[in-house]
Amino acid sequence: MRLGIAGVGRMGAFHARTLSATQGVAGLVLADPNPNRRKQLADELAADVVDSVEGLFSANIDGLVIAASTDAHAGLVLAAVEVGLPVFCEKPVATTVEETVAVLRAVETAGARVHVGFQRRFDPGYIAARNAVVAGELGQVHTLRANTLDPGPPPPEYVRASGGFFRDGAVHDFDAIRWVSGREVTDVYAAGANHGAAYFAEAGDVDLLAALLTLDDGAFALVSASRYNARGYDVRLEVLGSTDGIVVGLDDGTPLRSVEPGVTFPAGVSHPGFMQRFLRAYRAELAAFVELVAGTGQPVCTVRDALEAVYVAEACELSRAERRRVALDEVRR
Repeated sequence: MRLGIAGVGRMGAFHARTLSATQGVAGLVLADPNPNRRKQLADELAADVVDSVEGLFSANIDGLVIAASTDAHAGLVLAAVEVGLPVFCEKPVATTVEETVAVLRAVETAGARVHVGFQRRFDPGYIAARNAVVAGELGQVHTLRANTLDPGPPPPEYVRASGGFFRDGAVHDFDAIRWVSGREVTDVYAAGANHGAAYFAEAGDVDLLAALLTLDDGAFALVSASRYNARGYDVRLEVLGSTDGIVVGLDDGTPLRSVEPGVTFPAGVSHPGFMQRFLRAYRAELAAFVELVAGTGQPVCTVRDALEAVYVAEACELSRAERRRVALDEVRR
């Protein structure tokens, strides 16, 4: 098959290199507004290039990978749906809830095949946690604790266009909580703070957040995230039940230092960033997309799934702003 890639910045280039080595992919077509960047990667991978993202739709491709700027996502998904192309789209699908709902309606009306990039669903640890919950190994799950701690902050221009830490970072935790627990979030209470660079507050954003989510069976999920965790990239999920408790992301690369006498765990090198921590997951996710294009697979994370995570993020932003509990029904469209 021949795949088009819209945007070959850090994530797009990574996806292109991964797909070029994936069985079943015969060729790539690259589009990016930076001509030097797209040519350099095309030379490296022996890929074809087009002058514009729109040019991908006349390049005889079988599927489209969207890693372009966030504001281009919705339009590209809709254009691909209109011509019947399977789509892999990095999150978010769109910049607003209303736009995401419009994309969802178009996708479901057309019966289109669209997979949204929440890579934790392909991580072995998260898969094992979900399987344990589904199998009833934990008994009644009463508490989940999720955290995403970045080793350092993104640049100001990224923050200004990100939509905020809840929508850009914690949304991965929201999706993982839904997917692993099999439950829906009914209401949230969230807070945020600024302890680092001034450009977060200037953009109306935070660099530290916390949220308490109530699930539809009465269980609680606690989420925390920070842009400043110099020891390394720390992503974990604890799932605690009446008969057992498990944790994802606790290994020798976990960026923690025990102060208990005689304890040497974790003993390895801390995970430096998200691409290294989730390398296997990203590769598995793209392999699944190739199966989707081939007609032998289904989307693991649909636009509807993505919208549910966005609703949680929107509720958290409203809760932070108004300092109150917010039911998800308040932000649903």
